[in-house]
Amino acid sequence: VQLVESGGGLVQPGGSLRLSCVASGFPFSAYVMSWYRQAPGKERELVAHISSIGVTTNYADSVKGRFTISRDNAKNTVYLQMNSLKPEDTAVYYCFRRVNYWGQGTQVTVSS
Repeated sequence: VQLVESGGGLVQPGGSLRLSCVASGFPFSAYVMSWYRQAPGKERELVAHISSIGVTTNYADSVKGRFTISRDNAKNTVYLQMNSLKPEDTAVYYCFRRVNYWGQGTQVTVSS
């Protein structure tokens, strides 16, 4: 199993970023996929997850209405569209597949 994130960077408050996670080594369309994040000095937290065929999504209260998770099973990729970014969104963002498969993470920094 391999999960490779990309798309992080430095963005001003109110800006947008789209994260991507390309998966390999397993039947991608059979699994729920998730995004987590970990800010400095804080525990890793669930941001969003999406069902195997993309019908059902769930979000942390802190990102509802601003972030959108989606997936393209033909490309073995899960996305996280992040809009109206706030400084408190600054964190390393990780792609996750159960039971314990993580990507290497991509840094998102929201700062003016």
